[in-house]
Amino acid sequence: MIRSFLFLANMTLLGIPSALLFIPWCWLTGDVLPLYRATRFMLWSSCRIAGVRLRPEGLDRIPRGRACIFMANHVSNLDPPALIALIPGRTSAFMKRSLMNLPILGTGFRQGEFIAVERTGNPVDAQRSVEQAQRVLAKGTHITTFVEGTRSRDGRLLPFKKGPFFLAQASGALCIPVSIHGTEAMLGKGGKRIRPGEAHVVFHDPIDPANCATRDALMQAVRAAIASGLPEWMRTGARKCDTC
Repeated sequence: MIRSFLFLANMTLLGIPSALLFIPWCWLTGDVLPLYRATRFMLWSSCRIAGVRLRPEGLDRIPRGRACIFMANHVSNLDPPALIALIPGRTSAFMKRSLMNLPILGTGFRQGEFIAVERTGNPVDAQRSVEQAQRVLAKGTHITTFVEGTRSRDGRLLPFKKGPFFLAQASGALCIPVSIHGTEAMLGKGGKRIRPGEAHVVFHDPIDPANCATRDALMQAVRAAIASGLPEWMRTGARKCDTC
C-alpha cells in the first residue's frame, strides 16, 4: 500500500497549493493554463513517485495546432493520469457529473471545461454533453474519452459506447485511437494497491470521420486501431490477466 499512499500524498501536497494559487488566478484572469500545467505535472510526478513508468509511443502522430478527440481503452484508475500527463496541449474530458460537485476539485474541473455526463441513458442529457464537447473543441481544446464507458474488469476490450462517435461525426474532429496496457497489472478494477511497472500508452494515426461512411464504420476503425496496440490476450480474451 506504500505506493498508493505515495501517489495520494503527492497529489495532495501538490494539489492543495496549486488549487489555492491557480483557481483564483483563473477567476481573475480567465487563464486556465497555469492550473492545467500544474495538474499535468502533479499527475506525472504522482505516477513517477508510485513507480508507474510512462512509456508513450506515437506522440509524433498527433497533429499540432488542431483539436482532436483522444479515444482510449480503459483498464485501470491509473489510465486517466497516465494519458492526460502525456497528451500535448490542453485536453478536456468526459466525467461523471457527481465529480463536478466535489469541493475545490469540482471548481477546477469546471474551469478546465471538463464535460459532465449523466449516466441515465436519457438522449437529451447525452445530446447536451455532445453539444458542450463541440463548443470545447471549437475553442481548440482536445477531448479525451474512454470509449468503453467503464473500466474492463479483466483487461479485455469491451464494447464501445456510441456517444464519442456522435461527437466525432458532428464536430468533424480527428479521432486519435489510444491503446493502454500495463496499468491493468498495476492497479486493476477494484484494487487499492499500486504495483510498480510500465504503463504503455500507444497513440495511433488519426482517423478522419469524413473518411468513414457510417458511425459504425468509424467505431470499427477506431476499435481496430486500439486493438492493434494491445497484447493479444486483451484483444481476443485468450488469457485472463492474472494480477487484476
